[in-house]
Amino acid sequence: MSEITTYTGGIAATNGHYLSLPGGHVLVDAPDGIAGWLKKQNLRVDALFLTHQHFDHVLDAAAVKTQHGCRVYAFAPFSRELTLERLYGAMTGSSFSVPDFEVDEVLEGKDTLNAIGETWRLYHVPGHSPDSVCFQLEAQNLLFGGDVLFLDGIGRTDFPGGSTEQLLSGIETKLFTLPDATRVFPGHGDDTTIGRERLENPFLA
Repeated sequence: MSEITTYTGGIAATNGHYLSLPGGHVLVDAPDGIAGWLKKQNLRVDALFLTHQHFDHVLDAAAVKTQHGCRVYAFAPFSRELTLERLYGAMTGSSFSVPDFEVDEVLEGKDTLNAIGETWRLYHVPGHSPDSVCFQLEAQNLLFGGDVLFLDGIGRTDFPGGSTEQLLSGIETKLFTLPDATRVFPGHGDDTTIGRERLENPFLA
C-alpha cells in the first residue's frame, strides 16, 4: 500500500493528502499553508489533483505549482465563480483572493486519468460544488473524495450551484457502487470506508 500523509490547514481545517507512488508523488488539494509544509518536509510534488475549486482547497495551488513545476488536474479551468472567495468575503467581512493558477488538464467529460504511471477513475459528483470530482486509485482501493462524502457526513449544499438531491444521488449511484473496503480520504476530517458510510452515514441511511 502507498503511504499517505495528510496536512490539515487554513480557516476551514482543510485536508491536503500527499501520496507517494512508484511513478512519483501526488498531492490532492492545496489548502492554505501546504506549500510551506511541503518545503519543510522536503517533499516533492509531481501532480496536483484538485477535487474542486472552493477557496479553502486551492489557496496554495499557485504556490505549489510554482515551487514544484507540477501539472495541475481539475474538473474545470480556474474560475473565481467556483472559488467562492467573494461570497465568503461578503459573508465574513474579510477580503482575500486566491492567487491565479493554471489548470493543465481539464477533466470534464473524462472517466479516467493517466498520471504518475497510474490509471485513476474519475467520478463527477456535483451537489457540494458543480466541479466536484473524486479520484479513485482502483489498484489500491483508495478514493480521494474532496467534500462529497465524509465520515458520518456529506458536503454542504447551501452554496451557489449546490443541490442536496444531486449530491445524494451521485454518492448512491457512483460512490456506493465501489467495494466496501475502499478507503475514502475526504477534504475535512478523518478517513473512512465506503462500506462504513453505506451502512452508517445518517444522511444516506
